[in-house]
Amino acid sequence: MHEKPDLAALVGSRICHDLISPIGAIGNGVELMLMEGAGKGPEMALITESVAHANARIRFFRVAYGATGADQRIGRNEVTSILSDMTHGGRIKVDWVSPPDLPRRDVKLVFLLLQCAES
Repeated sequence: MHEKPDLAALVGSRICHDLISPIGAIGNGVELMLMEGAGKGPEMALITESVAHANARIRFFRVAYGATGADQRIGRNEVTSILSDMTHGGRIKVDWVSPPDLPRRDVKLVFLLLQCAES
Protein backbone atom coordinates (compact mmCIF):
# COMPACT_ATOMS: atom_id res chain seq x y z
CA MET A 1 0.00 0.00 0.00
CA HIS A 2 1.39 3.40 -0.99
CA GLU A 3 1.81 5.94 1.80
CA LYS A 4 0.21 9.38 1.35
CA PRO A 5 2.68 12.28 1.41
CA ASP A 6 2.62 14.40 4.56
CA LEU A 7 2.11 17.89 3.13
CA ALA A 8 2.91 19.67 6.42
CA ALA A 9 6.18 17.75 6.77
CA LEU A 10 7.11 18.47 3.15
CA VAL A 11 6.49 22.19 3.73
CA GLY A 12 8.54 22.00 6.95
CA SER A 13 11.39 20.35 5.05
CA ARG A 14 11.27 23.03 2.37
CA ILE A 15 11.32 25.87 4.90
CA CYS A 16 14.31 24.33 6.70
CA HIS A 17 16.10 23.82 3.37
CA ASP A 18 15.45 27.43 2.33
CA LEU A 19 16.68 28.82 5.67
CA ILE A 20 19.80 26.71 6.16
CA SER A 21 21.61 28.15 3.11
CA PRO A 22 21.49 31.84 4.10
CA ILE A 23 22.27 31.02 7.73
CA GLY A 24 25.25 28.97 6.59
CA ALA A 25 26.38 31.83 4.34
CA ILE A 26 26.18 34.28 7.23
CA GLY A 27 28.19 31.89 9.40
CA ASN A 28 30.82 31.54 6.67
CA GLY A 29 31.01 35.32 6.27
CA VAL A 30 31.48 35.81 10.02
CA GLU A 31 34.19 33.14 10.04
CA LEU A 32 36.03 34.88 7.17
CA MET A 33 35.80 38.23 8.97
CA LEU A 34 37.25 36.68 12.11
CA MET A 35 40.09 35.09 10.11
CA GLU A 36 40.92 38.54 8.71
CA GLY A 37 41.03 39.93 12.26
CA ALA A 38 37.98 42.14 11.82
CA GLY A 39 35.53 42.69 14.63
CA LYS A 40 36.71 40.68 17.59
CA GLY A 41 34.44 42.68 19.90
CA PRO A 42 31.18 41.80 21.64
CA GLU A 43 29.18 42.57 18.51
CA MET A 44 30.93 39.84 16.52
CA ALA A 45 30.62 37.42 19.44
CA LEU A 46 26.86 38.07 19.53
CA ILE A 47 26.54 37.51 15.77
CA THR A 48 28.62 34.32 15.95
CA GLU A 49 26.54 32.96 18.83
CA SER A 50 23.28 33.89 17.12
CA VAL A 51 24.26 32.19 13.86
CA ALA A 52 25.30 29.03 15.72
CA HIS A 53 22.00 28.98 17.62
CA ALA A 54 19.94 29.56 14.45
CA ASN A 55 21.83 26.78 12.67
CA ALA A 56 21.20 24.39 15.58
CA ARG A 57 17.49 25.24 15.65
CA ILE A 58 17.14 24.66 11.91
CA ARG A 59 18.83 21.25 12.24
CA PHE A 60 16.46 20.43 15.12
CA PHE A 61 13.40 21.63 13.18
CA ARG A 62 14.47 19.63 10.12
CA VAL A 63 14.22 16.44 12.16
CA ALA A 64 11.18 17.48 14.22
CA TYR A 65 9.06 18.87 11.37
CA GLY A 66 10.61 17.55 8.17
CA ALA A 67 9.38 14.76 5.97
CA THR A 68 10.58 11.26 6.78
CA GLY A 69 10.14 7.89 5.15
CA ALA A 70 9.03 4.78 7.02
CA ASP A 71 12.47 3.20 6.73
CA GLN A 72 14.61 6.34 7.15
CA ARG A 73 17.28 6.13 9.87
CA ILE A 74 19.33 8.67 11.82
CA GLY A 75 22.54 8.06 13.74
CA ARG A 76 22.96 8.62 17.46
CA ASN A 77 25.96 10.89 16.80
CA GLU A 78 23.87 13.20 14.65
CA VAL A 79 21.09 13.29 17.25
CA THR A 80 23.48 14.07 20.12
CA SER A 81 25.23 16.75 18.02
CA ILE A 82 21.90 18.44 17.25
CA LEU A 83 20.80 18.28 20.89
CA SER A 84 24.14 19.53 22.20
CA ASP A 85 24.16 22.49 19.81
CA MET A 86 20.49 23.19 20.46
CA THR A 87 20.78 23.26 24.25
CA HIS A 88 24.17 25.02 24.45
CA GLY A 89 23.88 27.81 26.99
CA GLY A 90 20.22 27.06 27.65
CA ARG A 91 18.19 25.94 30.65
CA ILE A 92 17.68 22.38 29.45
CA LYS A 93 20.30 19.67 28.97
CA VAL A 94 19.54 16.34 27.32
CA ASP A 95 21.46 13.17 28.10
CA TRP A 96 20.68 11.04 25.03
CA VAL A 97 21.27 7.30 25.42
CA SER A 98 20.25 5.07 22.53
CA PRO A 99 21.39 2.45 20.03
CA PRO A 100 23.76 3.81 17.35
CA ASP A 101 21.11 3.69 14.59
CA LEU A 102 17.53 4.88 15.13
CA PRO A 103 14.31 5.15 13.16
CA ARG A 104 13.99 8.82 12.19
CA ARG A 105 10.27 8.79 12.99
CA ASP A 106 11.04 7.85 16.61
CA VAL A 107 13.58 10.65 16.92
CA LYS A 108 11.09 13.05 15.34
CA LEU A 109 8.54 12.18 18.02
CA VAL A 110 11.08 12.64 20.82
CA PHE A 111 12.19 16.00 19.37
CA LEU A 112 8.57 17.17 19.30
CA LEU A 113 8.14 16.04 22.91
CA LEU A 114 11.34 17.86 23.89
CA GLN A 115 10.07 21.02 22.26
CA CYS A 116 6.85 20.75 24.28
CA ALA A 117 8.85 20.23 27.49
CA GLU A 118 11.11 23.16 26.62
CA SER A 119 8.19 25.56 26.45
